[in-house]
Amino acid sequence: MRVAIDFETEGLLEGADDREARLELLRMLEEEGFTLEELREAAAHDRLALLPVERVLAGEGRLYTREELAEETGLDGRFLDEASRARGMPIREPGERAITEDEMELSRSAKLLLDAGLGEEAFLELTAVMSRSLANIAASFASTFGEALLHPGDTEHDLGLRYAETLRNLGPLAAPSLEQMFNLRLRERMREAVIGQAELQSGHLAGAQPVTVGFVDIVGFTKLGESVAPEDLGAVVRSFERAVADAVEPPVRLVKTIGDAAMLVAPEPSPLVDTVLGLVDRSNEDGQQLRGGIASGEGLPRAGDWYGRPVNLAARLTSFARRGTVVTSKEVRDAVGDGYDWSAAGSRRFKGVKGSVDVFRVRTPAGS
Repeated sequence: MRVAIDFETEGLLEGADDREARLELLRMLEEEGFTLEELREAAAHDRLALLPVERVLAGEGRLYTREELAEETGLDGRFLDEASRARGMPIREPGERAITEDEMELSRSAKLLLDAGLGEEAFLELTAVMSRSLANIAASFASTFGEALLHPGDTEHDLGLRYAETLRNLGPLAAPSLEQMFNLRLRERMREAVIGQAELQSGHLAGAQPVTVGFVDIVGFTKLGESVAPEDLGAVVRSFERAVADAVEPPVRLVKTIGDAAMLVAPEPSPLVDTVLGLVDRSNEDGQQLRGGIASGEGLPRAGDWYGRPVNLAARLTSFARRGTVVTSKEVRDAVGDGYDWSAAGSRRFKGVKGSVDVFRVRTPAGS
């Protein structure tokens, strides 16, 4: 028969602002199976309130060993270790019962993908990319919900239970949204690839229409993400999105924002050049530092989006542009005329764009 822990004697109530709330939390944790050693360690590091969350994170179902995982999935131990590293997970010791049901399901999915023909190296590369991206998403979730769940006057007991309950409910809600967003992005990229190849091979797209396309993005966004907190990075993106939305007026249309970039279209070049220049010029004054690229040509409209050479070229031109500048293709330069300050930036070749491209930098005329 298990003997109840005497929390007072063990010193686990010392230093608590609310001894009754601490005692209630300790009793609940004891009932959930936490040992005296685990409670002592958590108390020593002021994380008793987080133990319920850690239990949820660890998985509340059966735990497996590495050997059981290999036997269940048919995957060898070497590959399982490499997959764990790619996911940013620790390598399990032989016989260690620490692999959750979620990890088991991921490994079953991996086996299906490998059996379908995906190479091991390709799978590991995809896994690492997805893990890094999801780490940023998880950090943003944790920061946002962490602040939202803190209430004035909370005790350790209140906070621990609220965090754990929210985490239990968040996963089932977040997972379908992430899956749906991934499927949307994947379909979009596949559509771009197919349309791009068709255009490169045939030289034209059936059903295409004249359009001018511009992209604006935040310079140095990737490096910024390595140096600021996720919530601060989110604030930068939201500020950027609002600035773009406020700047857009018909006939210019905001097609979409993708993190640190925005895609704009217009039937004629001049209004789009004005909009992109205005955004970049204002960013130079505000210190955010944007850059832009604009191209004209035959584009294919589909479901509110656009595809084809001007889209690909505008994206490449944006990557080519220096901080605080806007560059365009020759078609835009010729169509807009002399109402701006122009300078030639040479003839360039861009990946995914057929032929050489004459590039021009465009500036707002002095005194405008």
